[in-house]
Amino acid sequence: MTTETSTLMAAAAERTVPIVRGVGDDQLGNPTPCARWQVRDLLNHLFHVVVTMQGAARKEAVDMSNVPDYLTGGWRDRFAAETERLIAAWSDPAALDGVSPGLGLPQPMVGNLALADLTVHGWDLATATGQPYRPDDAAVEALLPFIEQMAPTGRQMGAFLDEAKAPADAGDFERLLAVSGRTPA
Repeated sequence: MTTETSTLMAAAAERTVPIVRGVGDDQLGNPTPCARWQVRDLLNHLFHVVVTMQGAARKEAVDMSNVPDYLTGGWRDRFAAETERLIAAWSDPAALDGVSPGLGLPQPMVGNLALADLTVHGWDLATATGQPYRPDDAAVEALLPFIEQMAPTGRQMGAFLDEAKAPADAGDFERLLAVSGRTPA
């Protein structure tokens, strides 16, 4: 089985997993477009999202407050495997029913949060480590209205910076980055 959410996650993962694999140990201290995080922090956050959102798909309570250090032996392969588990969890149509008990949000919105992290943080990591990144067009198309809707709450919670200025000729992904407080390059 698949859902639209799991299909979009798979496409996003296809682009982000190679970025994660391409991060060198010597780049873990690099700054990222996420002002408070170095590459190590961002990788641990993204890894935590991937692991935690598997449980969210099963409607388990989630705890995003304690982010462990996932970057131990074989972490690049473990990230790829956990991303596959995330996609599988969201492939069950039941994952999209109801409200998340831990987050209090509709399940489709929770799935979009995971998709947004895979997509936007893929770009963040690529930017921080000098790797090329091209997001999946369908994921961007699905995420842009979601990010526009979530941006005010994201800013209140400190997850998004103030909206950046997108160039006049910006495409959807550049607009998505700008709305999330990133300066598209």
